[in-house]
Amino acid sequence: MTGLFSDVYYEVERDAEFVLRERGSKFFAFVYGVKSDQDIKEKLEGLKRQYPDATHHCYAWVMGARGEAQRANDDGEPSNSAGRPILRSIISVGVTNVVVVVVRYFGGTLLGIPGLIESYGEAAESALRAAGRLEKFIEETYEISSAFEHEQEIHRLIAKYGARVLGSEYTEQVCYRVAVKAGVGRDFENALFDHYQLSGKRM
Repeated sequence: MTGLFSDVYYEVERDAEFVLRERGSKFFAFVYGVKSDQDIKEKLEGLKRQYPDATHHCYAWVMGARGEAQRANDDGEPSNSAGRPILRSIISVGVTNVVVVVVRYFGGTLLGIPGLIESYGEAAESALRAAGRLEKFIEETYEISSAFEHEQEIHRLIAKYGARVLGSEYTEQVCYRVAVKAGVGRDFENALFDHYQLSGKRM
């Protein structure tokens, strides 16, 4: 995640795991890139099936290009001693569209709330660092239509603004669906309508 007005954000590059041992307890941290609530549910349920005898399955997730949706769950640990440290680790690393689950096996020695906060946070952050970061861009989508003789102008516009072609269709006209980085969306739109005088609309 980045500043409020940036069109850049980061997702995890790969799924990752990390194991932390602290005074007999074991903390298994898992990082997964996710795209929906259903993805989160499936990852969490899968770990509960894989580790049914674990003492706790604590987790946090962040969704949205600007990290606008967040949740943390302590799963029976003292309030804010597990889910919140995991969430802070996600925010610290600066990624979104991710869920981090830390599975704990109690080792017989109470760690106290400070110890839990440190252990859950360290396990989560270590797994997140292992997952790496992949740069992404907030994009705006446009649909462009024109007569066939103007197709080269569309290609020049796409190249100039680094747009991604999402699809094309040829009927009575040529139609393109393209994605443009939000930071240049206004310039792209001005060029589309004012300079090239093409028919288009933001999706």
